[in-house]
Amino acid sequence: MSLLASIRIALIALRVNALRSALAMLGVIIGVASVIVLVSISEGTKRAVEAQIASFGANLLIIRPGSSIFGGRRGGAGSATPLTDGDVLALANEVPGMAGVSGEVSTSATAVFGGVNWSTRISGVNADYFDVRAWVIDEGRAFAPAEESSGRRFVVVGQTIVRELFDGADPVGQTLRIQGQPFEIIGTVAAKGESSWGADQDDIIFMPLATARQRLGAGQRPPTRDPVSVIYADVAAGEDVDRVIADIEDILRVRREILPGAEDDFSVGNLAEFIRARNETENQLGLLLAVGAAIVLLVGGIGIMNIMLVSVTERTREIGLRLAVGARQRDIRNQFLIESIVLCLFGGAMGLAAGIGGTLIYAEIGQLEIAVSPLIVGIAISASVLVGVFFGLYPAQRAARLNPIDALRHE
Repeated sequence: MSLLASIRIALIALRVNALRSALAMLGVIIGVASVIVLVSISEGTKRAVEAQIASFGANLLIIRPGSSIFGGRRGGAGSATPLTDGDVLALANEVPGMAGVSGEVSTSATAVFGGVNWSTRISGVNADYFDVRAWVIDEGRAFAPAEESSGRRFVVVGQTIVRELFDGADPVGQTLRIQGQPFEIIGTVAAKGESSWGADQDDIIFMPLATARQRLGAGQRPPTRDPVSVIYADVAAGEDVDRVIADIEDILRVRREILPGAEDDFSVGNLAEFIRARNETENQLGLLLAVGAAIVLLVGGIGIMNIMLVSVTERTREIGLRLAVGARQRDIRNQFLIESIVLCLFGGAMGLAAGIGGTLIYAEIGQLEIAVSPLIVGIAISASVLVGVFFGLYPAQRAARLNPIDALRHE
């Protein structure tokens, strides 16, 4: 019997028992749909995290003061002696492999332009900050190195400021007031959107670090001179991050006069470690999803095998008749095997449609960017075919081994 004839007979048999066929396909439909939905959501979340990491800078190190101990009581993170401009300069000049280093101080203030005001975050930064933190200058320019310590009232604004105070118009060259003082806008930065914790990264105004201290009192921690709240260091591509971290720790221990064996009163956060931890989490999540989908497909396959066994029992006389008129055992085996595969293929196609539909609905409700991978689609459909072969083989072999005389006598 030809393959096309076998497929045609399989379609007729499935159509005759449409309800039973639909129930048999249900496990495969749910299994394939769950694979598409869960893996697509996982992939979309992974891409969102990667975008957030890219917005921080892939080789970024974050250096902060640690906790302090006074009178036997431990203060919170950041309560130790602040880092300083001197630390920033030392790291930039003495640590090989640095692409850029910048300190930062921050405060909140209200910016006013014309009759419109907007409360926002103010960050005082060094000239390297925009490269270190992967901020792209959209219009105008960033600060020149000579303007870092001059106290000039220059600012670079984020896209939320452009939208709220200037109604989307180009603000370069305009003057806005912060705490009653005029500041000239020399540039804007391209939008970054929300951070992973939901904060608006574009709701920000940058100014030279010395200007933020002198004009707004940002980050002042007497008696420390020229303090910074945090230092961002960008490790150059191809450099050994662990070696750079060790050099940073050695220099800061000397500058902060930490005795050998004593605990550091600062911390160096490595974004690469976060990336590795995130990748491990994603791999574990992928394994769990694969196990869950395999269990669902296994249950669906068992259901299909049961239905095919019932079908063999119901069609015993038909099988005996076909064997009696010259059909070979392999023809009978192939016939039932093809029916099982067609059943799973239909179930896989319906599961694919349901999975893509569910993914799109989830993306719309959750306002997320969901990625449907062609590779996952191919794996899901291939898995449904394998289920059809594996669980259809035993019923097909059982049908092929029937004795024609006994099969014709079957009631």
